[in-house]
Amino acid sequence: MPFAVIMAGGRGERFWPRSRLVAPKQFLKLVGDKTMLQLTVERVEDLVGISGTYIVAGSDFKDIIMEQLPHLPEENIITEPFGQGTAAAVGLAALILERKDPREVMIVLPADHYISDVTCFQKVLKSAVAAACSGEDIVTIGIAPRRPEKGYGYICQGEMLDTIAGVPVFRVFQFLEKPELAKAVRLLACGNYLWNSGMFIWRLDLIRRLIEKHTPQLAEGLNKIGQAMGTGQYTAILEEVYAKLPGISLDYGILEKTDRVLVMPGDFGWDDIGSWIALERYAKKDERGNIIEGRGVMLDTSDTFIYSPGKTVGVIGVENLIVINDRDSILVCRKDRAQEIKKVVQALKDKGLDEVL
Repeated sequence: MPFAVIMAGGRGERFWPRSRLVAPKQFLKLVGDKTMLQLTVERVEDLVGISGTYIVAGSDFKDIIMEQLPHLPEENIITEPFGQGTAAAVGLAALILERKDPREVMIVLPADHYISDVTCFQKVLKSAVAAACSGEDIVTIGIAPRRPEKGYGYICQGEMLDTIAGVPVFRVFQFLEKPELAKAVRLLACGNYLWNSGMFIWRLDLIRRLIEKHTPQLAEGLNKIGQAMGTGQYTAILEEVYAKLPGISLDYGILEKTDRVLVMPGDFGWDDIGSWIALERYAKKDERGNIIEGRGVMLDTSDTFIYSPGKTVGVIGVENLIVINDRDSILVCRKDRAQEIKKVVQALKDKGLDEVL
């Protein structure tokens, strides 16, 4: 049975002030009555069992993970001393799991995605696991795009190779970084580009070989960490070595450097809940396009999103705004600048206002 590794170490800065350092967005109830992490675990538990589900996150998040997932074995929480990029996080998880079975398949999933059609998702994921079983290729799941989107990376489909349980398998021709809007419109019109979902499936011995080939510095560090496993020096060596690992993404470190990548398209209501704008797709709007979560009134206002569960808010004569009132902080932002909320977080940090981060 494959392993599922859920990446839960992100900071979720574009969801400030709801997302904070002590509880980033993956631990929040953004869509429905369960947290993003809980929903992600539910989706894969039927496929791998709870004993085959692993969470990778910073050591500071271990308590909140145990609280939200009380049925998860504690040893299935893989803790990083600090964030060092997705390549290091995946490498650490692979190092631990290959000791159980180096020929088993490892599924890597982000913790903060929304999927509406879980049955279809599970079908595609099962097919992806089957495609990865040979140990020859990395498999990724691409999402059929529904709109021009400049906030996502893209995958260009190459030659169709096979069909597994009704799901086609393509060779990946190219990965593309997040495009400008005009280019995103062109990619949508081409018909052979998919959104990069950040989901990857591979056999453990394959990813180990690819790390050694394409990121030797990471491989060297992982070898040192592996030698310390099971000893009293593990925690100290992990922290010492982790600080020296290259802080690179999995895409940059591995995927863009190998031609052994397959993509399987999925159309199962996927969304990367990456910003306040994304939440609008799942909220009820009034006749002027307004959304309010909490108490308040909007006069002569359109296309505005208010979140204020604790205090009453009144707005007059505005449009295209995001207004977030959470605990000790308020955010007011034009919708077209929602991707820049990270800059607010950095500016608050520069001013020494760490207590609100």
